[in-house]
Amino acid sequence: MRYADGPGAQCEVFVQAPVERVWALVADIELPARLSPELQRVAWLDGADGPAVGARFEGYNSRPTMRDWRTVSEVVELTEHRSFAWAVLDADGRFGDPVSEVAGALARWRFDLIPEDGGTQLRQSVVIGPGRSGVVLAIEARPEAEEKIVAFRLGELRTGMTATLEGVKSLAEAGS
Repeated sequence: MRYADGPGAQCEVFVQAPVERVWALVADIELPARLSPELQRVAWLDGADGPAVGARFEGYNSRPTMRDWRTVSEVVELTEHRSFAWAVLDADGRFGDPVSEVAGALARWRFDLIPEDGGTQLRQSVVIGPGRSGVVLAIEARPEAEEKIVAFRLGELRTGMTATLEGVKSLAEAGS
């Protein structure tokens, strides 16, 4: 798969807890920083204190093969107890010119919650691109390896999503 195709990945888990309890966890932007191997910390920006369409938050990321970096994300979709989606922007120009508009997002992330059998089917998904990112820099350095680079990055993202979903499942089922 090519980066220009908007590659993506998704993972899901069944959580034996009501949608309201699962929603409280996924709507807490600080929770993934406790569970993800890449996202280290987050904070709402511009006076926002919770998810709302247009609200922005910053995230600090770390990977062994790269210098740490900051992104700014904007909530692009929010349906309480159903879906929460945000676009990740390179506001600091880490990978090229600074990006402040969602059309140039590095990635788009989302949670979907589906009530099922007294519990919740929880899905997390990501689509990378079209904005410049570390993936683009790697592809520019080795264009012949583009498909392998994209596949490797999607694998890393699946690992992070799996950790996040399993953490949410554990907390929700414990009643936290």
